Amino acid sequence: MNVLDVVFVIGGLSLLVGGGEALVRGASTLAVRAGISPLVIGLVVVSFATSAPELAVSVGAVISGEPDLAVGNVVGSNIANILLVLGISAVICPLVIKRQLVKFDIPVMVAISVVFLLVSLDGRISLIDGVLLVGVLVIHAVMSIVLGKKDASAPSLEENSLPFNTKPVPLWLAALLLLAGIGLLVLGAQLLVTGAVSIATAFGVSSLVIGLTVVAIGTSLPELATSIVALRKGETDMAVGNIVGSNIFNIGLVLGVPAIIFGDGIPVPDAAIAIDIPLMLAAAIALLPIAFTGFIVARWEGALFVSLYVAYTLYLVLDSTQHDATDGFTTIMLWFVLPLVGIILIAMASYEVGILKKRKSPLPTNV
Repeated sequence: MNVLDVVFVIGGLSLLVGGGEALVRGASTLAVRAGISPLVIGLVVVSFATSAPELAVSVGAVISGEPDLAVGNVVGSNIANILLVLGISAVICPLVIKRQLVKFDIPVMVAISVVFLLVSLDGRISLIDGVLLVGVLVIHAVMSIVLGKKDASAPSLEENSLPFNTKPVPLWLAALLLLAGIGLLVLGAQLLVTGAVSIATAFGVSSLVIGLTVVAIGTSLPELATSIVALRKGETDMAVGNIVGSNIFNIGLVLGVPAIIFGDGIPVPDAAIAIDIPLMLAAAIALLPIAFTGFIVARWEGALFVSLYVAYTLYLVLDSTQHDATDGFTTIMLWFVLPLVGIILIAMASYEVGILKKRKSPLPTNV
């Protein structure tokens, strides 16, 4: 490893963030021109734009002969989006969630995560698997547009029609930003993959671990930035929608498209099948009871998510370096911490569901 590799990683991440921002601005303006509602822009257009760095990195990794990096990028990014990005957002401000997200989008995220796990069990995401993942994504996008049209009146090209009060730009500039964003994403992905692989080789760390940590966090920066902007604008439900939508796009688009493009499919490491993908699914499922309890993600729940992400990252570091504390740490997490977290979530969900039922039940009348 040399200084140039670090420069490649930092430069690549910077270009990914800048490219994602340009893509959001351009795509949002073009979407409004096409008559798409702000809700759908947030759930579909912005989610696609913030998933574009993951797509660029995954395609670049497969081309470079590093498919483990591509899989690690998606799985790690989805885990980071829920535990880290959503957790930090909830700590900053409790997140109020719209019923559409709870009843439709979050279950779809869980469902596509299950499909991803099932198609990975044979150790490869094949062409047919890729078509299936993309199909689920397309169905979600179409349904979101249909639900969005029912939910909102006809949008106008006003400043508040765009997500997070993004200022509208002329049509020609929107198209230019769209193209510039794609170009920056491609260049940034190439630099990031090159630098990350060199660093992994120098430290003796697998490409999967690099993808699960450094690359995943880097490609999740657009989601984090978008969520923070949403919180500043008071659009807490949009912050959650961006994360959920991005996770759906990560699996359906970022893994599905490369599997279709490269006929041999994408190999999935055994370690990812055994640990990381199930953890990604568990993080998605954990969001269900939290979202259903009062349609809000509280600060303590966000802090719990961030703590779990820190523990997961620590496990990856210990395991990749074959530290003596790995076995003890794993035992404590599997047999004490995670079951305790599950019990707490189930207890809180049951408690708040009971409160909701009491509120809905009619008051007794005096005879």
